[in-house]
Amino acid sequence: MGRRYPSSRRIGVVVVVVLLLVGLEALAVADASDGGLGGVGVGEEGGGERLSNKKLSGIIIPGYASTQLRAWSILDCPYSPLDFNPLDLVWLDSTRVLSAVNCWLKCMLLDPYNQTDNAECKSRPDSGLSAITELDPGYITGPLSSVWKEWITWCIEFGIEADAILAVPFDWRLSASMLQERDLYFHKLKLTFETALKLRGGPSIVFAHSMGNNVFRYFLEWLKLEIAPTHYIQWLDDHIHAYFSVGSPLLGASESVKASLFGVTFGLPLAEGTARLMFNSFGSSLWLSPFSKNCQADNIYWKHFYEGRRRHHHTHHCDEMEFKSKYSGWPTDIINIELPSVHGFEAYPSFSEVNQDINSHQECGRPVQMSFNAREVSDGTFFKAVEDYDPEMKILLYQLQKDCLFWSALDFVMFFYQDDPVLNPLTPWDRPPLRNIFCIYGTDLKTEVGYYFAPSGKPYPDNWIITDVIYEFEGTLLSRQLCLMHGLV
Repeated sequence: MGRRYPSSRRIGVVVVVVLLLVGLEALAVADASDGGLGGVGVGEEGGGERLSNKKLSGIIIPGYASTQLRAWSILDCPYSPLDFNPLDLVWLDSTRVLSAVNCWLKCMLLDPYNQTDNAECKSRPDSGLSAITELDPGYITGPLSSVWKEWITWCIEFGIEADAILAVPFDWRLSASMLQERDLYFHKLKLTFETALKLRGGPSIVFAHSMGNNVFRYFLEWLKLEIAPTHYIQWLDDHIHAYFSVGSPLLGASESVKASLFGVTFGLPLAEGTARLMFNSFGSSLWLSPFSKNCQADNIYWKHFYEGRRRHHHTHHCDEMEFKSKYSGWPTDIINIELPSVHGFEAYPSFSEVNQDINSHQECGRPVQMSFNAREVSDGTFFKAVEDYDPEMKILLYQLQKDCLFWSALDFVMFFYQDDPVLNPLTPWDRPPLRNIFCIYGTDLKTEVGYYFAPSGKPYPDNWIITDVIYEFEGTLLSRQLCLMHGLV
């Protein structure tokens, strides 16, 4: 995510292309030399048919905003010839963003409370490889919105067969539970693995990018509840040869906070406030929230055996290190925000409201500076602290937990995201029980890890401004002005 999204993504994908192809080649060489999985044949140990790289399939799980969305409605756009018809491109159609943005937003926005479509227009994810290659095909827009196109082109040059690469696009606007409830996405993903095995005769290599890793993690947990426990590991061995995790947000992404409070335009000709409204209407926005590496949820898997598949009040536990350390395993606080000292003063007031408030108090108090670490973002503390100053916080708090029945320093009960019947996604990963895992990240680039916000004096949704950004670069923290702050410990 970022305002230089198209260009930076293209550079990153080129690097990833090289790394993934090197990995594929290494796997192919290993398979040819020792028979594949640990040098043991796919048939009887030491004897049967050996795994050939020609039997492998590649399954791509794209990341956030990396799948085309198409209209599934007829929508007349007033004062514009660019009406929407079924299967018209919605994400991403830069022409409509420029010429009919309000009409386009109707097809993009979801109801933030129940994740349903606008009454006038609905969009659904496209299918196949074309849905993830170029988001906005065109002579100029195509290269700027290229995601997996270069990688697929290189695979073709390497002689990979057409049926060996499968894409599993998804509606990246939805939370994991809604992906399954509305689209049966994880059932379809399971069938994709099983179809690839029947078609090619061997297991698949998973390539997941960005939020696609969160999707794959959720799938592995969902699968535990779909097949018998004694068959789970065998199913993974039969269907997944290796997992390439590309840019996985293992502790969330700090830039999701910027998108929630300020807006991230992805390089599109959108106002930040409009981008903010769009982002916060998506249930997936909290899926990318930063969280602590020291806090775990209760074991949902075993709860299913004792309590069935009904909704549970899952308890969140943080170890002592969480409260001894300052930043929840991150290099700094995620959010530093300036709030008016007068309680009830909103960050998005009208002029008359400001006058009335000043007259009633006779003087303005000095603003209060508050800081929030990753745990305080993921557990809702930040949203509760700011909900009186920003209407959007109530929406995000609802998406996160709906309600809170019990709260203390070490234990608190969550709902909605925190009460997901399969997995609490705002908890640290355990290593998936897969034979081969490769984690791939870019290096030597400034990474945003914290922000300073202050009221802008403008109406909602432009009611916050970013006064500073904290970057991590080569073990050191830098401000946006590139002033050295302190060493990263």
